[in-house]
Amino acid sequence: MSNPGDADATPITDTRQLAAFIAAGGKPREAFRIGTEHEKFGFSRRDLRPPPYEPGGIRALLEGIGGFEWQPILDDGQPIGLKGEGRHRDASVSLEPAGQLELSGAPLETLHDTRREFESHFAEVREAAAPLGLGFVPLGFHPTMPREAMPWMPKGRYAIMRRYMPLKGSRGLDMMQRTCTVQVNLDYASEADMVRKLRTSLALQPLATALFANSPFLEGRPNGLLSGRAAVWLDTDPDRTGIPGVVFEDGFGFERYVEWLLDVPMYFVHRGDYVDVAGASFRDFMRGRSDILAGETATLGDFADHMTTAFTDVRLKRFLEMRGADAGSLPMMLAQSALWVGLLYDEAALAAASALVAAHPWTDFAALRPVVPRQGLSAAWQRGTLRDLARDVLAIAAEGLRARGRRDASGADESVYLAPLQEIVAGGPTQAEYWIGRYHGAWRGDASRIFAEAEI
Repeated sequence: MSNPGDADATPITDTRQLAAFIAAGGKPREAFRIGTEHEKFGFSRRDLRPPPYEPGGIRALLEGIGGFEWQPILDDGQPIGLKGEGRHRDASVSLEPAGQLELSGAPLETLHDTRREFESHFAEVREAAAPLGLGFVPLGFHPTMPREAMPWMPKGRYAIMRRYMPLKGSRGLDMMQRTCTVQVNLDYASEADMVRKLRTSLALQPLATALFANSPFLEGRPNGLLSGRAAVWLDTDPDRTGIPGVVFEDGFGFERYVEWLLDVPMYFVHRGDYVDVAGASFRDFMRGRSDILAGETATLGDFADHMTTAFTDVRLKRFLEMRGADAGSLPMMLAQSALWVGLLYDEAALAAASALVAAHPWTDFAALRPVVPRQGLSAAWQRGTLRDLARDVLAIAAEGLRARGRRDASGADESVYLAPLQEIVAGGPTQAEYWIGRYHGAWRGDASRIFAEAEI
């Protein structure tokens, strides 16, 4: 979720203006950057429960991290995030609804920079959390707590979503309170480049869900799934989730996307405070036909906010957000960024990945969404399994990363970050399968032991 920020007060005149607003994110290839975001659950070392906002909880943690070149972001006078300064410039820290802590990383040139950013952030969180008796674990779904035991953070937009979500699916509140993800944000050069990258990455998100599955527990017991987080998304507000077919239609581009987005129901507008307009039409608002927002003029800032309320598996903004993976260990979260950088940032790799996707109807990929939460890489694909597709995709990504030639001080290129995925494709366990093995083995049925072993 985004933090409150400076809003563009330019009035909206027509859909072409909105398409141009998104298109302005296009960059020359040499300016492409990598922005990685990830979330993690907090827990009390005393009883493993999630920390409240206050006292002695998330607010105090934000204030502690604030000593490391961060400035507070306020919502109704309360700190609900941090804006980076100095060495953290262009990064931010924000809160998900139940206090999941999110790093929105700065746009960086290489995956080696991404690794250093992760390590620095983890060190700062550990230092701020230690005197509070808190720890943090990056998992896709909370492994032990029922939803009613999860706290709520004091962010205005979350109060609106909390009311509206149960009207549009049975798992929306679980999505808000009990899930964590990792995503990488990547650039495009033009409309044509955006379309190719969006179609390729959107079709392959179910594969990413299977590779990065890391949520096999529900309230202390195995849930029969590998990605409980992905299963939650199957019943969360279908107006704004999944793999929209419009992306694969002839003539798709910025304007077609805007037309689709205008029909996604609104959640809110920000006018000093958050105004609940959940379910209203942005198209009507833009045309001055909204009874709820009578007298208000729709602005580009309103549209930018509305864009953040589309939860498709890949989200188009002024960049592309890959959203299909569970949060996981540091090597796996780096691997998630590496996978997509390798596929999308080298021209030959992108051509190969696009051709692989174009060889099948997009509906074949969409049909994987309800299957992979339970079956993972064992899901049927063509004459084999999804693991076979993963092998082909990973080979393309590795070539793409090697072609980029971005080396660290030791001479290693970025393909080294794919190592955890190569082990999985070769037959090793996914994160979820590893935890299930621990549960039935060394843990002797005690899922709470995951906190000690998964802690950052």
